[in-house]
Amino acid sequence: MSSNRRNFLKNISLLSGTFALGIPDLQATTGKTEKLGHAAGSKNFNMCGYAAPKIPKVRIGVIGLGMRGEEAVRRLAYIDGAEIVAVCDKYKERTDRSASILSKRGLGKPMAYYGEDGWKKMVSKQEFDLVYICTPWALHTPMSLMSMKNNKHVACEVPIALTLDDCWELVETSEKTKKHCMMLENCCYDFFEMLTLNMARNGLFGELVHAEGAYIHDLRSLNYDKKGYADMWRLKENNGNNGNLYPTHGLGPVAQCMNINRGDKLDYLVSMSSNDFMMAGEVRELSSKDSYYNPYVSNKYRGNMNTSVIRTDKGKTIMIQHDVTTPRPYSRIHVISGTKGIASKYPSPERIAFGHSWVKEAEMKDLYSKYTPPIIKHVGEIAKKIGGHGGMDFIMDWRLIDCLRNGLPLDQDVYDAASWSCITPLSKKSVESRSRSVDVPDFTRGSWKTNKPVDLTLNGGGNTGVKVA
Repeated sequence: MSSNRRNFLKNISLLSGTFALGIPDLQATTGKTEKLGHAAGSKNFNMCGYAAPKIPKVRIGVIGLGMRGEEAVRRLAYIDGAEIVAVCDKYKERTDRSASILSKRGLGKPMAYYGEDGWKKMVSKQEFDLVYICTPWALHTPMSLMSMKNNKHVACEVPIALTLDDCWELVETSEKTKKHCMMLENCCYDFFEMLTLNMARNGLFGELVHAEGAYIHDLRSLNYDKKGYADMWRLKENNGNNGNLYPTHGLGPVAQCMNINRGDKLDYLVSMSSNDFMMAGEVRELSSKDSYYNPYVSNKYRGNMNTSVIRTDKGKTIMIQHDVTTPRPYSRIHVISGTKGIASKYPSPERIAFGHSWVKEAEMKDLYSKYTPPIIKHVGEIAKKIGGHGGMDFIMDWRLIDCLRNGLPLDQDVYDAASWSCITPLSKKSVESRSRSVDVPDFTRGSWKTNKPVDLTLNGGGNTGVKVA
């Protein structure tokens, strides 16, 4: 056990007494806020604002070639200075399909790895610069850790970690190896989110007071589909994990607007879940027609709607929701509210107000013209053509490669990955304890007070081209 981890565990105690425990038992607390701090002064290196050495041609290995991974291969193939040299999946037919995508574009044939442990061989034996991870959630942390320890930068799908220990280990490993560990929070690069981030940065909303985000997405057709998520892994995640299982799509963009980890930090949260009124019943109905679903009937599924409220160190609030079962229109909410104005994305159309009325269409066009940040003006239109959730996935990929090629700090660092992902285990703890408050660890160990906000310019970069077919 590392000295950092030992120090961390020493500082955890039950608030009803002074008994040191490895992981606090919230049900034994008195209802006061759980302390989840980290030993002061134990920081190895500050990865916020870190500029790694330039990599003119970024060699990439992609792990996980299902729904997200195969599309990532397709998108990355359009970016100059990005070369996919390895692909890996549990199933050989998937590696063959992704290799075919590259060969048809005349981009050569990558090394292919497959099987349960193919990723370990790929990461440890082959030399390249960046691991791009698109696997089931439980594999994100071990794959990220092994990649950094084998001299590779990491870009990993969301959430990057499922436990607090995993969050801390990712932070410590990134600091020790000086390897980027970016969570691929694509929603930070959507067009309205980028607009409101730049507007907030320019003070149009005044002092931000409150924000809201969500992942409200009816996934029943996928979660129960035998041909959906491999081995029904996502349905299994909903068994016994009663909390916000997917917080980062809603939290990431508003956290950037509020300069979380860069001038403010998440302080503590409370979380509450409804009962399950749908999942168990739907599985019982499916099993009555198909015995394949029998093993899932006895599961205890999480509540359909989880609502978590976070308070920041500066006294601001953030509400995050999660619901993937009820028949509702898709929504990430995305509300930022300040002393001078408000922005709201859902339900459409996107809206902005600086008083009691939403601005008119002509003024919205003016705001887009004036406050769309350089990255969107630079690559936004071609991103819409290449695609990936309307273009935001490609913007994210292009920005990542451009930063690595030019030796620029990434927009999302390991502290963001940990802070946004830790909402899952913390919300579970709060729900289990009748919504008692739980502290959010300061993964920056105090550096949030001086870390600089995300740079929205293209200074030093913007020279990465796009290969249009």
